Amino acid sequence: MRGQGPSSNASRAAATAAAASRGPAAEAGPARSAGLYAPSALVLSVGKGDADPVTVQRAVTLSCAPRAGGTHPAPGAACSELRSVDGEFAQLTRPQSQGNCTRQWDPLVLSATGVWQGRNVSWSATFGNECEMRASLAEGSVFAF
Repeated sequence: MRGQGPSSNASRAAATAAAASRGPAAEAGPARSAGLYAPSALVLSVGKGDADPVTVQRAVTLSCAPRAGGTHPAPGAACSELRSVDGEFAQLTRPQSQGNCTRQWDPLVLSATGVWQGRNVSWSATFGNECEMRASLAEGSVFAF
């Protein structure tokens, strides 16, 4: 009987042990390399105006995977902040009272486009003026450029 020798049985035992150590979850999905990551590359901008198109005043790039980088002045802090809200840009802003800001209409538009952890992103928010924008963002680092 061919293939039934001791070395063949040992090979099968080793393969079975290796499969068992990976568990059922490893067998259920496709093989993945430890070097693969979901891309996170964004263009963040601050624009002026309330008509389309908005005039972009400043913009930066932000890449968070495999490591923080881009033209953003603090990419590490910005990526950490985005991870803390799972890339949900709306969670970066908070409602603020009008107590410290005038009601002057000089709109600013924040926008983020690109990819966050493999998901397409297209987000924007309009603020009545710079004071309102700063109050809403508080000490956040994502749009601090």
